[in-house]
Amino acid sequence: MNHKSNITFAYFGNSRFSVLMLDELERAGFMPACVVTTPDREKGRGLVLTPTPVKEWAVKRNIKVFTPEALDESFIAEIKKENCDVFIVVSYGKIMPAALIDLPPHKTLNVHVSLLPKYRGASPMQSAMLDDTKDTGVTIIELDPKMDHGPIVTAKPFSVKEWPTYNEFEDIMAREGGELLASTLPGWVSGEVKATEQDHRQATRAKKITKEDGLIDLNAADQYANFRKIQAFHEWPTAYFFADRAGKKIRVKITAASFKGGKLTIEKVVPEGAREMDYNDFLKGLNR
Repeated sequence: MNHKSNITFAYFGNSRFSVLMLDELERAGFMPACVVTTPDREKGRGLVLTPTPVKEWAVKRNIKVFTPEALDESFIAEIKKENCDVFIVVSYGKIMPAALIDLPPHKTLNVHVSLLPKYRGASPMQSAMLDDTKDTGVTIIELDPKMDHGPIVTAKPFSVKEWPTYNEFEDIMAREGGELLASTLPGWVSGEVKATEQDHRQATRAKKITKEDGLIDLNAADQYANFRKIQAFHEWPTAYFFADRAGKKIRVKITAASFKGGKLTIEKVVPEGAREMDYNDFLKGLNR
């Protein structure tokens, strides 16, 4: 039976990954009744007030948008009026109170890119890349107030052959996650699909990435680890090293690299104060 048209859901999300998941749901015939995202923020040198990617996606489709600063009683009263069957949370970035999680009759589902309880936390995809964990996957859980802690609704393993850039990996996993969510939603709402408690003893954490994590040692013995860091930090914070140019220490970002035959090859860089260039051209400039 096709339950798609009967399922009403609110979608909580902010990021590019949230939008990629929305695209997959839309392709499968699921559209949110409304979206919940963070308020517009000032961005860039001009401090231009900028909406989240999720808000932009929803506005283009004339879907109602909530942008609460706080998930308080006032907001809960407003979202309650939407009479949603279920809430879906993907890369929203806020801890949701139990009163909100439990509001819909079918509670709240969360999509997480790891095989939980492995890699709970803010950076599961980057952490898998850094650790060279190629047997990964996507998990849908019934959300609870703790981080990535709720019972597992379903999971789909996925194996990586070679590490792409983070953006490319994100594209792949969003497609996998969106397809899994679309196939799971009808059974969850009908009650045919049940959740199972995680084995919390097996839990591991994916740490929060900082800008400083991007620093690499070009002379390190493990060049494959350097390559994985370059790929994992391709979007942010970008892998970088320091070089001496005319007696001045400059930061050099690595934007493209490859790893073949046990050798790391840096292909493109962005030196501080300059545009992207071939790495060999950058080296030639240093030696002049």
